Order: sequence, then C-alpha cells, then structure tokens
Amino acid sequence: MSAEPKWMTEARKHIDLAEIPGPKHHPEILRWLKKLQAWWSEDETPWCGTFVAHCMQEADLPIPKFWMRAKAWAEWGTRLSSPVPGCVVVFERKGGGHVGFVVGRTSSNLLMVLGGNQGNRVSIAPFESSRVIGYFWPASVPLPLDRTVPLMTATGPVSTNEA
Repeated sequence: MSAEPKWMTEARKHIDLAEIPGPKHHPEILRWLKKLQAWWSEDETPWCGTFVAHCMQEADLPIPKFWMRAKAWAEWGTRLSSPVPGCVVVFERKGGGHVGFVVGRTSSNLLMVLGGNQGNRVSIAPFESSRVIGYFWPASVPLPLDRTVPLMTATGPVSTNEA
C-alpha cells in the first residue's frame, strides 16, 4: 500500500477548521494568506483555492499564479480523464468555481471531496459529478499505482454552493 500524498496529509490535518463568524478571522487561514502573499487578510473571501494552494505549497509543489481562483486550478498540473484519490477536482458553481481534493465516491456516484470553504469550514462533502470541470494531478508527481477511488458514505447533504 502506498503512502498518502504529502498534500493530502496536510489537508486532513485541517478537517473541521472553520471560519470565525463576525469581525474576527481564523488565525490559521490568515497564516495561509500571509504565506501565499495574498493582498487580503480575512476569511470572508471564498478560500477554497487558498486551502488547496496551502496544501500544495506545504508539499513543495508549484501552484497557479492565480491560486485564489478555483478555476485557475483547471490550468494546473496534468489533466486526468477520471478521478484518482488525492487529485485536485475543479467544479462549476453559480458565480464562479470550487476546488478541492477527491477522497472517495458514494454508491450513488457522488464525489467525496476534502476542501476548504465547504460550509465555511474544511470538510469532506459530497458533490454531484455533473459539476466537474476536470481532475488534475501535480505534473512532477507520478500517479499512484492504485487509482481506485474508495467507496464512502455521505454523512451530509450534497454541496450546492461553496461561496
């Protein structure tokens, strides 16, 4: 069995990290923004791209120039024809996009995605595969030998708006 990619180990460390409602902002999200040299410093701006960029940066991998834009990740890495555990997945949504990491699939073919700004927190949430723009893998990292996307059970509602 192969080890989980470094970016996924980093991503899992932050499950349940949540925005702080009101005028305060989560210090960890602020740290990511500072390290990524963002021009803003609050957790109200959609931060799914920030989360993915942080995880990739921690794995010493390149990130897109406009890492904060979910759809910028659709021009990054190597495009895959189907999901692989740990791959970046880019979704369409009204008003923009969403980006996260594939961690599984349900028996009804929903994608289980580990991402930031899913219900204002880092979580694993189910997504309709019909919203997928594409799947992407870091160009410099060999694909895993076992590319089977594990079967999981969704414990919450299907994600419909990640703004």
